[in-house]
Amino acid sequence: MSQMNFNMPKVNTKATRKAVEQALETYRDYLVTLPVTSMPTITTSYSIIPPTNTNTFSSKTEDAAIERADYEMARNQYMEQIHQAVNSLKHDERYIIFHKYMQDIKGYDPDIWLELGISKTKYYELTFKAMLRLAFSLKIEVYMKRNEVRSA
Repeated sequence: MSQMNFNMPKVNTKATRKAVEQALETYRDYLVTLPVTSMPTITTSYSIIPPTNTNTFSSKTEDAAIERADYEMARNQYMEQIHQAVNSLKHDERYIIFHKYMQDIKGYDPDIWLELGISKTKYYELTFKAMLRLAFSLKIEVYMKRNEVRSA
């Protein structure tokens, strides 16, 4: 009987952590609000290109409203995905991620581990595990290439 050999790809932890931090940074950007560029303009504009006669009607206000609605829908979907992933974490991991990355002002590591009543080493272990769990939950984990050598 032959033994099955699974060649599981190795997770690149640094790149995965960076991907999760970027996802959480995007989340924080979405928390702020809509950018001003998606608002309709009220100044008139003139063009030397003659208008075309088609049966479609479009105005800048309608275009801005559609763009805003699309943005809001994408924003809400993204934020819901992040919320579900964070809620799937263990209690201490969720606390760390929420207080460090998901508030208006980023949390300070020593304050968080003191609030949790854990050591510095345990805090960073929990943070590492939480980042990996989030990456798998959000499907943004990064794998090492076959011939890539992991350095210490």
